[in-house]
Amino acid sequence: LQRSFPFHGLQISSFVNSSQTRTDCLAWLGELQTHSWSNDSDTIHFLKPWSQGTFNFQQWEQVQNELWVYRLSVTRDIHDFVKLLKLTYPIELQVFAGCEMHPGNTSESFFHVAYQGMHVLSFRGTLWETAPGTPPFVKLVVKELNLDHGTREMIQELLNNTCPQFVSGLIEAGRSELEKQVKPEAWLSSGPSPGPGRLLLVCRVSGFYPKPVQVMWMRGDQEQPHTRQGDFLPNADGTWYLRVTLDVAAGDAAGLSCRVKHSSLGGQDIYPVLG
Repeated sequence: LQRSFPFHGLQISSFVNSSQTRTDCLAWLGELQTHSWSNDSDTIHFLKPWSQGTFNFQQWEQVQNELWVYRLSVTRDIHDFVKLLKLTYPIELQVFAGCEMHPGNTSESFFHVAYQGMHVLSFRGTLWETAPGTPPFVKLVVKELNLDHGTREMIQELLNNTCPQFVSGLIEAGRSELEKQVKPEAWLSSGPSPGPGRLLLVCRVSGFYPKPVQVMWMRGDQEQPHTRQGDFLPNADGTWYLRVTLDVAAGDAAGLSCRVKHSSLGGQDIYPVLG
């Protein structure tokens, strides 16, 4: 591996009442969405031709069965905790879990749970732990969960063995797409005036892949500290777009340029200059 690759799954579970529940899952390798699992489906859906990685049919079936058991146990546990703690429906639960592969074939895993949008507990090592500042009832939940040795062992196995093994194969199978390099294009313009005697300079960078990029307004070789970066936006072809602005006095615009650093450029930064 030349760089780290995080593989993370997002589970969203909605419990409307004691009989009406829904759980949907999505998974990403880095910035590429690789899997989805709808509440209405018994099987995990592949979103890439290489989404099965190097696992054979039997290995994948075993993983899918373990995740199916996990999904059922989460639903059962939530309903049990509602009765035990006298909680009220509706309940929203989010789980963010996976592992990150690093150069040297090392990995680290993570498993975090949010209740009604608030991070409440995490699985670390072999045990569940409460997150800082959580409601008092979460301690009781953690105590009960830690008594369930079977589920804890299954989560340990999934996080520490299955996930790194699967993700290593996923990276191998998807290498050509994961290592794709697409050069950015950059152009400059002016935005709406921020105020009297002020200019908003805009540097747009588009069409680059992978996502990490450094864009900075410059005067000579001096970075301009008031550079403001917008959100990364996806293009239809899987590349990225970024807008970076600088608010300056109208008389100070001359001599400013925008520096773009990206892995596809081989160290040759782009410097579009304001006309």
